[in-house]
Amino acid sequence: MAVIAPTILVESAEAYKEKVVRLHEFAERVQVDIADGEFAPVKTIDESQVWWPTEWQTDVHMMVKEPSKHIDALLKIKPSLVIFHAEVEEDLLPTIKKLQDGGIKAGIAILKPTFPANYSNYIEQVDHVMIFSGDLGHQGGHASLLQLEKVHLIRNINQAVEIGWDGGARIDNVFNIASAGVDVINIGSAIDGASDPAAVYKALVETANKRGVV
Repeated sequence: MAVIAPTILVESAEAYKEKVVRLHEFAERVQVDIADGEFAPVKTIDESQVWWPTEWQTDVHMMVKEPSKHIDALLKIKPSLVIFHAEVEEDLLPTIKKLQDGGIKAGIAILKPTFPANYSNYIEQVDHVMIFSGDLGHQGGHASLLQLEKVHLIRNINQAVEIGWDGGARIDNVFNIASAGVDVINIGSAIDGASDPAAVYKALVETANKRGVV
């Protein structure tokens, strides 16, 4: 069953609180996006400003240039999963190990031009691989469904790894994304822009997981 995870991408603590309150009614798993203004072209809130309801499963997507500088702060807030981008210049293996030793699942995200085989050493070790089809630091992008070809390439490297998707998912393509074998579909603007986000969330969950439709 594919999980729908609303995303939070904000630049202030006040906006973050508003998003949490809005999503608290219905969300179970949420992705918080953090960008440092270097790896991604925008700067958001940082780890020290992140909190969440105790019942949430919270993933933190780190769009940062130097992951090692953030690891201690992340271990302190203890999300369920932390995702760093494979394309950073640092060797991520020590960071992945430190997260996992601290009881936090570790993941990598791969950008559109990135071939999974180029980072097989990471994919073999992580708990989650996110196929990133969007624009770094922005919501409302177009979902490049050609990126779904990466699902089987990732599975060939690590059969057990959880696979996520981020970028352009909405009601008219979420079934195709889920059917390709994606486990977690992160959704921003399709929920953020809705007048009734709870109803849209419910429709996305139902559409992603429909079966037996001719």
